[in-house]
Amino acid sequence: MNISENIQKIKKDLPTGVDLVAVSKTQPHSKIKEAYDSGHKIFGENKVQELNEKYEKLPKDIRWHMIGHLQTNKVKYIAPFIDLIHAVDSEKLLKEIDKRAFQNNRKIDCLLQIHIATENTKFGFSENEANKILLRKEEYKNVNIRGLMGMATFTNNNIQIKEEFDYLSNIYNKYKDLNTLSMGMSGDYKIAIKSGSTMVRIGSTIFGARNY
Repeated sequence: MNISENIQKIKKDLPTGVDLVAVSKTQPHSKIKEAYDSGHKIFGENKVQELNEKYEKLPKDIRWHMIGHLQTNKVKYIAPFIDLIHAVDSEKLLKEIDKRAFQNNRKIDCLLQIHIATENTKFGFSENEANKILLRKEEYKNVNIRGLMGMATFTNNNIQIKEEFDYLSNIYNKYKDLNTLSMGMSGDYKIAIKSGSTMVRIGSTIFGARNY
């Protein structure tokens, strides 16, 4: 498993304008450092405690993305340094990010998570709920809502996955002031790119199977 080669291969396949988030959750520092040494700077984590610990010990020019469900009471721990929060799935969470960003004299980039999967376990706003927030996003002085994020149903049915990604892409395209559409993971990122994704979150294809 050559991490550097994997990253270069994926990047070569990505169209211009599509960013790669290397999903480093559960991966040891050594593997992240190997990816970093190949020139990659954007890494995604889904647990606040693990993210904090890696932030402390790894190079400070890494751009850390919070890609998992974020609890309101955990925002304060990542507010000083987080580069992008992908999964803003409630207005309560958005308000907390705004508050903590203000306390840290920062403006934090965020994506609104839209529920596009058939599973009830996935978090996210409906299109209507997201629209209401986007219409008054200027109220949040310390948050920059850059775009939308979504996770497709965990299924082998590529037609269904494509339909879900297309649905999210159509919502995204209604807002000319957004610039980031985060959708697609190791198993479905090629479908996501065809549907207009501008940011893919890839873990196992880079680092191999995770150690839980």
